[in-house]
Amino acid sequence: MELLDSAVFGFFVIFLATLFIFGEVMVRVKGLFAVIGILLMTLYFSYHLGAADGTWVIILYAVGLALIVFDGKVTTDGTIAGIGVLLMVFGLAIPAPDLAYGFMVAVAFLIAAPSSYLFTKVFPSRTLWEKMLLKDRLTGEDGYNSMNDSYKELAGKEGTAMTPFRPTGTVDIDGELYSATTDNQWITEDTKVRVVKADGTRILVTPISSDEEKKEDQQTEQSRADQA
Repeated sequence: MELLDSAVFGFFVIFLATLFIFGEVMVRVKGLFAVIGILLMTLYFSYHLGAADGTWVIILYAVGLALIVFDGKVTTDGTIAGIGVLLMVFGLAIPAPDLAYGFMVAVAFLIAAPSSYLFTKVFPSRTLWEKMLLKDRLTGEDGYNSMNDSYKELAGKEGTAMTPFRPTGTVDIDGELYSATTDNQWITEDTKVRVVKADGTRILVTPISSDEEKKEDQQTEQSRADQA
Protein backbone atom coordinates (compact mmCIF):
# COMPACT_ATOMS: atom_id res chain seq x y z
CA MET A 1 0.00 0.00 0.00
CA GLU A 2 2.03 2.90 -1.35
CA LEU A 3 0.00 5.47 0.59
CA LEU A 4 1.95 4.38 3.66
CA ASP A 5 5.06 5.95 2.13
CA SER A 6 3.47 9.27 3.12
CA ALA A 7 4.19 10.39 6.67
CA VAL A 8 0.82 12.14 6.83
CA PHE A 9 -1.03 8.95 5.90
CA GLY A 10 1.09 7.01 8.37
CA PHE A 11 0.15 9.55 11.03
CA PHE A 12 -3.57 8.90 10.52
CA VAL A 13 -3.14 5.11 10.41
CA ILE A 14 -1.24 5.07 13.70
CA PHE A 15 -3.63 7.59 15.24
CA LEU A 16 -6.69 5.47 14.43
CA ALA A 17 -4.98 2.19 15.33
CA THR A 18 -3.86 3.53 18.71
CA LEU A 19 -7.23 5.16 19.34
CA PHE A 20 -9.06 1.86 18.86
CA ILE A 21 -6.53 -0.34 20.68
CA PHE A 22 -6.54 1.88 23.75
CA GLY A 23 -10.28 2.30 23.34
CA GLU A 24 -10.64 -1.46 23.73
CA VAL A 25 -8.72 -1.21 27.00
CA MET A 26 -10.88 1.67 28.20
CA VAL A 27 -14.37 0.46 27.32
CA ARG A 28 -16.37 -2.75 26.87
CA VAL A 29 -17.18 -3.17 23.17
CA LYS A 30 -16.81 -6.96 22.85
CA GLY A 31 -13.47 -6.80 21.05
CA LEU A 32 -14.66 -4.67 18.13
CA PHE A 33 -12.16 -1.87 18.76
CA ALA A 34 -9.35 -4.39 19.24
CA VAL A 35 -10.03 -5.95 15.84
CA ILE A 36 -10.05 -2.58 14.08
CA GLY A 37 -6.92 -1.37 15.89
CA ILE A 38 -4.96 -4.57 15.29
CA LEU A 39 -5.86 -4.62 11.59
CA LEU A 40 -4.66 -1.03 11.14
CA MET A 41 -1.49 -1.68 13.14
CA THR A 42 -0.82 -4.85 11.13
CA LEU A 43 -1.15 -2.81 7.95
CA TYR A 44 1.52 -0.38 9.22
CA PHE A 45 3.97 -3.02 10.47
CA SER A 46 3.60 -5.35 7.48
CA TYR A 47 4.38 -2.53 5.07
CA HIS A 48 7.40 -1.10 6.86
CA LEU A 49 8.97 -4.18 8.45
CA GLY A 50 10.96 -6.95 6.80
CA ALA A 51 10.98 -10.56 7.96
CA ALA A 52 14.37 -10.17 9.64
CA ASP A 53 13.65 -7.30 12.00
CA GLY A 54 9.86 -7.54 12.21
CA THR A 55 9.57 -9.95 15.13
CA TRP A 56 11.53 -8.06 17.77
CA VAL A 57 9.94 -4.70 16.90
CA ILE A 58 6.44 -6.16 17.25
CA ILE A 59 7.48 -7.81 20.53
CA LEU A 60 8.74 -4.43 21.74
CA TYR A 61 5.37 -2.87 20.94
CA ALA A 62 3.40 -5.74 22.49
CA VAL A 63 5.46 -5.69 25.69
CA GLY A 64 4.83 -1.96 26.02
CA LEU A 65 1.07 -2.50 25.75
CA ALA A 66 1.24 -5.36 28.26
CA LEU A 67 3.08 -3.14 30.77
CA ILE A 68 0.37 -0.49 30.48
CA VAL A 69 -2.36 -3.05 31.13
CA PHE A 70 -0.34 -4.52 34.03
CA ASP A 71 0.00 -1.08 35.60
CA GLY A 72 -3.71 -0.47 35.27
CA LYS A 73 -4.58 -3.77 36.94
CA VAL A 74 -1.83 -4.22 39.54
CA THR A 75 0.61 -1.44 40.43
CA THR A 76 -1.72 1.47 39.54
CA ASP A 77 0.90 4.19 40.08
CA GLY A 78 1.69 4.99 36.44
CA THR A 79 5.42 4.21 36.59
CA ILE A 80 5.31 0.93 34.68
CA ALA A 81 2.73 2.39 32.29
CA GLY A 82 5.19 5.18 31.47
CA ILE A 83 7.83 2.60 30.52
CA GLY A 84 5.22 0.82 28.43
CA VAL A 85 4.40 4.01 26.56
CA LEU A 86 8.08 4.53 25.71
CA LEU A 87 8.42 0.97 24.42
CA MET A 88 5.35 1.38 22.23
CA VAL A 89 6.61 4.69 20.85
CA PHE A 90 9.98 3.11 19.98
CA GLY A 91 8.20 0.12 18.45
CA LEU A 92 6.30 2.45 16.13
CA ALA A 93 9.12 4.85 15.30
CA ILE A 94 11.83 2.28 14.53
CA PRO A 95 10.16 0.89 11.35
CA ALA A 96 9.60 4.40 9.97
CA PRO A 97 11.58 5.08 6.79
CA ASP A 98 13.01 8.40 8.04
CA LEU A 99 13.23 10.63 11.12
CA ALA A 100 10.33 12.88 10.14
CA TYR A 101 8.07 9.88 9.58
CA GLY A 102 9.11 8.42 12.93
CA PHE A 103 8.35 11.71 14.67
CA MET A 104 4.91 11.86 13.04
CA VAL A 105 3.86 8.38 14.13
CA ALA A 106 5.19 8.99 17.66
CA VAL A 107 3.10 12.16 17.90
CA ALA A 108 0.08 10.29 16.52
CA PHE A 109 0.44 7.70 19.27
CA LEU A 110 0.87 10.28 22.04
CA ILE A 111 -2.25 12.15 20.91
CA ALA A 112 -4.43 9.11 20.30
CA ALA A 113 -3.68 7.23 23.53
CA PRO A 114 -5.17 9.83 25.91
CA SER A 115 -7.88 10.70 23.37
CA SER A 116 -9.24 7.15 23.68
CA TYR A 117 -10.56 8.15 27.11
CA LEU A 118 -13.35 9.98 25.26
CA PHE A 119 -14.85 6.58 24.44
CA THR A 120 -15.80 6.26 28.11
CA LYS A 121 -18.26 9.11 27.59
CA VAL A 122 -20.19 6.98 25.08
CA PHE A 123 -19.53 3.30 25.89
CA PRO A 124 -19.54 1.37 29.20
CA SER A 125 -16.11 1.84 30.77
CA ARG A 126 -13.93 -0.89 32.20
CA THR A 127 -12.85 -0.83 35.86
CA LEU A 128 -9.21 -1.26 34.82
CA TRP A 129 -8.20 2.35 35.43
CA GLU A 130 -10.35 3.18 38.44
CA LYS A 131 -7.60 2.35 40.93
CA MET A 132 -5.08 4.48 39.10
CA LEU A 133 -7.48 7.41 38.93
CA LEU A 134 -8.82 6.77 42.45
CA LYS A 135 -12.34 7.40 41.18
CA ASP A 136 -13.80 4.90 43.63
CA ARG A 137 -11.98 6.41 46.60
CA LEU A 138 -12.29 10.12 46.03
CA THR A 139 -16.10 10.27 46.13
CA GLY A 140 -17.56 11.96 49.18
CA GLU A 141 -20.91 10.23 48.69
CA ASP A 142 -19.26 6.87 49.36
CA GLY A 143 -17.82 8.07 52.64
CA TYR A 144 -14.41 9.05 51.36
CA ASN A 145 -12.63 12.34 52.00
CA SER A 146 -10.94 13.96 49.01
CA MET A 147 -8.17 16.56 48.89
CA ASN A 148 -8.53 18.62 52.04
CA ASP A 149 -6.32 20.87 54.14
CA SER A 150 -7.50 19.01 57.23
CA TYR A 151 -5.31 16.10 56.07
CA LYS A 152 -2.40 17.81 57.82
CA GLU A 153 -4.01 16.98 61.17
CA LEU A 154 -3.75 13.27 60.40
CA ALA A 155 0.05 13.17 60.59
CA GLY A 156 1.14 10.77 63.33
CA LYS A 157 -2.26 9.11 63.69
CA GLU A 158 -2.78 5.37 63.33
CA GLY A 159 -5.38 3.46 61.39
CA THR A 160 -6.25 0.21 59.63
CA ALA A 161 -5.92 -0.66 55.96
CA MET A 162 -9.43 -1.41 54.69
CA THR A 163 -8.17 -2.60 51.29
CA PRO A 164 -4.86 -3.98 49.97
CA PHE A 165 -2.35 -1.21 49.14
CA ARG A 166 -0.69 -1.63 45.71
CA PRO A 167 0.51 1.00 46.60
CA THR A 168 -2.75 2.98 46.92
CA GLY A 169 -5.67 1.93 49.05
CA THR A 170 -8.23 2.95 51.65
CA VAL A 171 -7.43 3.45 55.32
CA ASP A 172 -9.74 3.86 58.33
CA ILE A 173 -8.54 6.58 60.70
CA ASP A 174 -10.74 7.46 63.66
CA GLY A 175 -13.78 6.01 61.92
CA GLU A 176 -13.25 7.99 58.69
CA LEU A 177 -12.21 6.50 55.35
CA TYR A 178 -9.36 8.10 53.43
CA SER A 179 -7.54 7.39 50.20
CA ALA A 180 -3.84 6.91 50.99
CA THR A 181 -0.59 5.56 49.56
CA THR A 182 2.36 3.60 50.93
CA ASP A 183 4.79 5.06 48.37
CA ASN A 184 5.43 1.84 46.38
CA GLN A 185 5.18 -0.51 49.37
CA TRP A 186 2.50 -3.21 49.15
CA ILE A 187 0.56 -4.13 52.29
CA THR A 188 -2.40 -6.40 52.93
CA GLU A 189 -5.88 -5.59 54.16
CA ASP A 190 -6.34 -5.13 57.96
CA THR A 191 -2.69 -4.08 58.42
CA LYS A 192 -2.16 -1.47 61.14
CA VAL A 193 -0.63 1.68 59.65
CA ARG A 194 0.61 5.08 60.78
CA VAL A 195 0.34 8.35 58.88
CA VAL A 196 3.89 9.61 58.33
CA LYS A 197 3.00 12.54 56.08
CA ALA A 198 -0.19 14.31 55.10
CA ASP A 199 -0.82 17.42 53.04
CA GLY A 200 -3.60 18.81 50.91
CA THR A 201 -3.08 16.29 48.13
CA ARG A 202 -2.24 12.91 49.65
CA ILE A 203 -1.81 10.82 52.77
CA LEU A 204 1.35 8.73 53.13
CA VAL A 205 1.14 5.77 55.49
CA THR A 206 3.55 3.09 56.62
CA PRO A 207 2.78 -0.28 58.25
CA ILE A 208 3.32 -0.60 62.00
CA SER A 209 5.62 -3.50 62.85
CA SER A 210 4.57 -6.12 65.40
CA ASP A 211 7.28 -4.91 67.81
CA GLU A 212 5.91 -1.38 67.68
CA GLU A 213 2.39 -2.67 68.31
CA LYS A 214 3.54 -4.65 71.36
CA LYS A 215 5.40 -1.64 72.72
CA GLU A 216 2.38 0.61 72.25
CA ASP A 217 0.10 -1.97 73.93
CA GLN A 218 2.47 -2.14 76.88
CA GLN A 219 2.53 1.63 77.16
CA THR A 220 -1.27 1.74 77.05
CA GLU A 221 -1.57 -0.92 79.76
CA GLN A 222 0.99 0.89 81.90
CA SER A 223 -0.88 4.16 81.47
CA ARG A 224 -4.14 2.52 82.56
CA ALA A 225 -2.42 0.95 85.56
CA ASP A 226 -1.01 4.35 86.61
CA GLN A 227 -4.45 5.94 86.35
CA ALA A 228 -5.96 3.14 88.46
